[in-house]
Amino acid sequence: MTINPDQPISFSRLHRLQWEEAQQKHVILYPEGMVELNQSSAAILQMCDGTRKLAEIVSDLENQFAATGLHNDISAFLEVALSNGWIQQH
Repeated sequence: MTINPDQPISFSRLHRLQWEEAQQKHVILYPEGMVELNQSSAAILQMCDGTRKLAEIVSDLENQFAATGLHNDISAFLEVALSNGWIQQH
């Protein structure tokens, strides 16, 4: 699956993104289990609110972390997230 840069990205309604105190990290919860996330993955998924497109997510994260050149890494992660059903596009 490939991210369509012209469509907003939203977090799946079948999953829940939350801070898990026991693990001291963000996790994705779903009926079959849980996925632990690193800080970067959690930051990307938090931007998937259904209003931002890929370019906006990249720009917002580059501003947030005072970094450049994040497009390829963010895009690659979002493609994995899309194929796992964590995010969706309409």
